[in-house]
Amino acid sequence: MRKLSVFIAMSVDGYIAKPNDDLSFLNMVEKEGEDYGYSDFIDTIDTLIVGRKTYEYVLKNIGASHYDIGQRDVYVITRTARPNVGRTIFYSGDLVNLIAELKSGNGKNIYCDGGAEIINELLKHDVIDELIISVIPTLLGDGTRLFQEGRPEQLLKLIMTKTFETGLVKLHYVKK
Repeated sequence: MRKLSVFIAMSVDGYIAKPNDDLSFLNMVEKEGEDYGYSDFIDTIDTLIVGRKTYEYVLKNIGASHYDIGQRDVYVITRTARPNVGRTIFYSGDLVNLIAELKSGNGKNIYCDGGAEIINELLKHDVIDELIISVIPTLLGDGTRLFQEGRPEQLLKLIMTKTFETGLVKLHYVKK
C-alpha cells in the first residue's frame, strides 16, 4: 500500500509561514548545493496533494515546473471546481476519500505539501503515515501554525534526525 508523507519546514515555535503567508524565513537556511534531502524524497513519490493557496503561492514565486513536470499527478485541493490542466487535477471532493483511493492504488508514495489546513484535516483523520519536518532556527512568534487544535493524539516513532551546519534540524517520524 502507498504511504502518505508530509515534507515541510517550520520555525522552532511551530510556524510554517509568517503573517500574510510570508515564507521569507526559509531563505535563512538556503545554501548552494543543499536541498536537505528534498530531491531524494521527491524520487519516492509520484502523486502530490497540495492546497490551493500553497499551489498558487508556488506558481507565483517558484513556477509551475516545481509541481507539474509531467511525471506525477498533482491534486490541488480547492472548494471551487476548475478544469484540470495536464496532470494537475483541481479536486473539490472529499479529501479523506481521495487519500483512501490513492493509497489503495498502484504507484509510488503520495506527498502532501500543505498547507496547514490540508495537513491538519489529514491528521484529524489519521491518514498521514510519515512526517519529515525541517526545523528552521528561528522563533517567528506569529503566522500560520503547522499543528492546529482539534485533532486526535497520535503516537509517532522517530526514525531519523539530521543536523546541518545552517542550524536546520530534520526530523523524520512515522506513525506508530
